[in-house]
Order: sequence, then C-alpha cells, then structure tokens
Amino acid sequence: MYKKVIINDKMQKGYYHLTEPIGENFDPIFTPDLSPKKMLELGVFGGKYLTDCTEEFPSEWFDHAKLSPSHKNVQLNYFQVDASLPLSHWQRKGWIHPADPRGWFQWYCRYYHGRRLPEEDQRQIKRWKAMKRHIGAIKKNCMPYDLTCRKKQRQALLHWAYDSRKL
Repeated sequence: MYKKVIINDKMQKGYYHLTEPIGENFDPIFTPDLSPKKMLELGVFGGKYLTDCTEEFPSEWFDHAKLSPSHKNVQLNYFQVDASLPLSHWQRKGWIHPADPRGWFQWYCRYYHGRRLPEEDQRQIKRWKAMKRHIGAIKKNCMPYDLTCRKKQRQALLHWAYDSRKL
C-alpha cells in the first residue's frame, strides 16, 4: 500500500502517493550530491522555499533548516548571494509543471520523499543534468576549494543539489 501525502499550502491543495522508500530507488543517471535536508541546512533560496510546506515532508528536514518565512533573505544562502530568478520567470518560460507549482526543488523534495511521476521525473532529471555545465566553469576558472570564486554559480549549483564546496 502506498502512503498518501496531503498537500495543504498557499500554492496547492491535494495529495500524492509515495511509491518508493525515502531517498531510494532513484533513476540511475540522477545522482544528486545533497539531500533536501542538507540543502535546507546549508541555505538555499534565501530561506523562503517551502516555509508553508513543512507538514508535507519529514520534520527532521527542517530541524536545522535556514528558513525565512516572511521574506527572501539572501544572507541565509550558503554563499550569501542571490542565485535565483523569480517564480514568474520560470512560469513564463514554461518550466513549471502543475504537479509542482514551486518548481524544481519542490519536485526534488517530492521525488526524494518517494513520489514518482515518470514523465515529469525524466524532464526534471534532464534539467538537473544540464546544470552540470556550471561545474566545468568553476573548475576552469577557480582554484580548487576557493569558495570565494564564482559564488553565484556555486549557489546556483547548490540549488540543484550539486555540492560545489568540493570543487
């Protein structure tokens, strides 16, 4: 039997089912460096992402999360830079799927949690894989482990579950 997860936030109401164990059975080409919990702890999206969705996901994901419920606070980002475009930009580009109205990170949280939407999963994994080009730019232009080099690119990679702190 699949676990039913209730969605009740400012952008969406409804439910979905978890069909896989949490953090397991990923597509073989999808190998993110960071879990949603770790991303939230490090600081992503100015702390604003998922602040009204905490009941949807395991509570431990939020134990040490850097959150800012009232407004985006770039100082909470790991690299303390803004590496995000507004949701309206993503909507205009057609990058938002109705199942995940907040975008890629919401999809990733739900995928990691155990939800599968095969067609959408493949689309999002393809988008995730395309972000890898930024790793090459950091390696080409920065000294190893120089976290002050290309901070915006590093933060953007962090938003996509790549850990540029290792580069």
